[in-house]
Amino acid sequence: MIVFTYPGQGSQASGMGAAWVDHPSWELVEEASDATSRDIAALLLDTDQTELTMTRNAQLATFVTSMVALDAVSRTGVEAAAHAGHSLGEYSALAAAGVLDFADAVNLVNERGDAMQSAADEHDGTMAAILGLDDDQVDIACQKTAGEAWIANYNAPGQVVIAGSPDDLDRACNEAKELGAKRAMRIPVGGAFHSPLMAPARDRLRKAIDQVEFRDADQAVYCNVDAMAHTASGDFAELLGAQLTSPVRWRQTLRALDTDGFSTFVELGPGTVLTGLVKRAVKTAGRCSVQTPADIDGLLETLSGEKETDSVAAAANPILEGEHLFATERMVVSPAAGVFALGDGCAEGELIRVGQILGSVNGQDVVSSFEGHIMGVLAYEGERVTSRQPIAWLRTRA
Repeated sequence: MIVFTYPGQGSQASGMGAAWVDHPSWELVEEASDATSRDIAALLLDTDQTELTMTRNAQLATFVTSMVALDAVSRTGVEAAAHAGHSLGEYSALAAAGVLDFADAVNLVNERGDAMQSAADEHDGTMAAILGLDDDQVDIACQKTAGEAWIANYNAPGQVVIAGSPDDLDRACNEAKELGAKRAMRIPVGGAFHSPLMAPARDRLRKAIDQVEFRDADQAVYCNVDAMAHTASGDFAELLGAQLTSPVRWRQTLRALDTDGFSTFVELGPGTVLTGLVKRAVKTAGRCSVQTPADIDGLLETLSGEKETDSVAAAANPILEGEHLFATERMVVSPAAGVFALGDGCAEGELIRVGQILGSVNGQDVVSSFEGHIMGVLAYEGERVTSRQPIAWLRTRA
């Protein structure tokens, strides 16, 4: 089974949106800009690394990029049976699972970034990575400082991130080295995230969370606070509220996904941090990432050999059912809402090339991003279609 994972702050890179500008999924950038009244295209294309690293910019840019990648993958017909996101990535997971409306999610992310930036400005804090030490020993190192130092991320076996005040964190790093850590090093971030120092941000964010409607999840979402699968709408507000001051239990989440039968982990968004953590924590799992449109073909090739090997386990976990993948089949979707006009050569059995126009919607061309034979035309001449509604079903050439 397939799980989609979504990265958190720190995976952003200057110009990371450039590869997506000409892709139909780029329209989500415009939607996000309208919702937040911010120029998100400029964040993804023109902002230098120093400015992009600022919490209020990094979180919004990373979230939107993950949503663009998800939209692009969804257009191919690939679906996941569950979602999980690291820290900020949990908002991507909730939007992907239908728990949050896209506009609500992007506004919550915008508010989260501002709240965390403000909290960090009020209280000097930072984070550090501890490598090669057992989780309990890292906790002991923090406790021995008797100050502001706490575990913030359980990332993978032998990789834990701590957060707190700079001086206390230095002491915790020294304690960790004495306990046998291979490395203990500061991470260049602007705050002590996922620690009690984020309490002001948590309180501010909860007010925004209370204004948002949460829906039952279409697929299970494995959450940071408890590393458990959730689908009930009533669970998510409290979990998001607690997340800012609680550690990210990512290692535990990966273990739970593995136990529940997930065998392929697909990271959607900038960077490959989560893919690397899967490699360390779930050594037998298949893994790949989609950072740009060019990665989608590689994703489909990776998934084409995936088979359901344990129907009994699937039946025992109905929350994880419903994943179907036809790796050689793809959808061409409408670029906008309006009336569909069929183009020449758009008939069943026809070979379609990349960039070929299949028709138009209100004067906007319906262009294929794929090459393959038309297996069916899913919209008829004069039909009123919605944005991203499937227009044609292609089978790619072997």
